[in-house]
Amino acid sequence: MTQVQQENISAFDLAALAANLAESKKASDTLVLDTGKVSYLADFFVICSGESPAQIRTIADEIDKAFKKRGQLRQGTEQDKTYKWCLLDYGDVVIHVMHRNERQFYQLENFWSHANVVATEKWVNPQLQEAS
Repeated sequence: MTQVQQENISAFDLAALAANLAESKKASDTLVLDTGKVSYLADFFVICSGESPAQIRTIADEIDKAFKKRGQLRQGTEQDKTYKWCLLDYGDVVIHVMHRNERQFYQLENFWSHANVVATEKWVNPQLQEAS
């Protein structure tokens, strides 16, 4: 088995990569939160919505594949049995991929309202969205 060398990528760049990959798979309402100053859990949260279990799984798989390629291994994952939500934990970056109804129910944006929202212009990269 070939070992992948871990790239030295900042937490922000990983969060931006995850957000762009989600967008490339037609995620909606993608949000990057800077949680580093308000939580010890992670420096950034990425939250996005999918319309179906298949799309949620595709988004999560795309992010995981791209992170593995860069040597960023998942520290943990959680999802419900019907794939209405999925959490990918990469240490400094935690990604939440949720069905719209679950996202409204859990209201993570409200729970983390004390975190700074990273302006879309700072993380969006159309080239990453087209490359997938």
